[in-house]
Amino acid sequence: MTSRSVVVVVFDGLQGLDLTGPVDVFDLANRVSGAERYTVTVAASRRAILATSSGIHIAVNVELGAIRRSPDTVVVVGGPGTAAALADGELLCELRRLSRRARRVTSVCSGAFLLAEAGLLDGHRATTHWAWCDAFADRYPHVEVDPAPIYVRDGNIITSAGVTAGMDLALALVEEDLGRDVALDVARQLVLFLRRPANQAQLSAPLHGQAAERNALRDAQRRIVEHPEADLSVAALADAVDMSARNFARCFRREVGQSPGRYVTAVRVEAARRLLEDTDRSVAEIATKCGFGTPETMRRTFLRVIGCGPAELRRRFRPQAA
Repeated sequence: MTSRSVVVVVFDGLQGLDLTGPVDVFDLANRVSGAERYTVTVAASRRAILATSSGIHIAVNVELGAIRRSPDTVVVVGGPGTAAALADGELLCELRRLSRRARRVTSVCSGAFLLAEAGLLDGHRATTHWAWCDAFADRYPHVEVDPAPIYVRDGNIITSAGVTAGMDLALALVEEDLGRDVALDVARQLVLFLRRPANQAQLSAPLHGQAAERNALRDAQRRIVEHPEADLSVAALADAVDMSARNFARCFRREVGQSPGRYVTAVRVEAARRLLEDTDRSVAEIATKCGFGTPETMRRTFLRVIGCGPAELRRRFRPQAA
């Protein structure tokens, strides 16, 4: 098997793990498979000593313009230096050139801004770190921004969320190229999950839903998180905090940013996911404990919310237990 060429595009002020995370995944894939399946080149618009956002310095000796062979995969990192990199015309020009010739084009975190600035995401679905999705959508109206998943694939372009999601993305590429067994060995070496589903939410439900302003609604949020098995209908929640059902639903949506039903579903899915990953409890037991009632109801909810059923999720996270 010929080695796949991976070009990692970097700049001053990059997030260090955006670079080292995916590169370590590819390096371990080489070691696990016993051959050089990936040849990784780290390149910038010019040769320089670049500083990561944490102050670690990296010597980059390859200029993007010097890369003449078509890469298999392009990986664009992110980090606080992205804003300045958006003004680097040479970087954007070389990124367009390499991306047109690559089999796959990917980004980590705010690296999606560089892909969009280069015009590579117009008409495509994409994601980035949840904290930057609104700004990303405002700046690039021709990109369909999805703030929820840890990574999004649209054709040969794959964008991922913040920092460690770049490792999930790299593991997915290794599994696609070299098979599940190699990817699983890499994940075990790095003590990572193989692999979080692409559309698993970036944020947990309590974090994704902002904290309500009034105490009664915060009490309702706490009740939902602590007792997912309880009756969490609007009527029951409203009664528990001494509000009318109509006023409760209206205020909850306004202050939390989503309906009570959607919040309850997200919390229940997350609670069930943790039990599937961390315990040997049966699916039926988990369905009851997390408020789904039946395994079939839980399966349908999982398929709708995260794109895979409970059994598949457990197989991906805990293959031996499954």
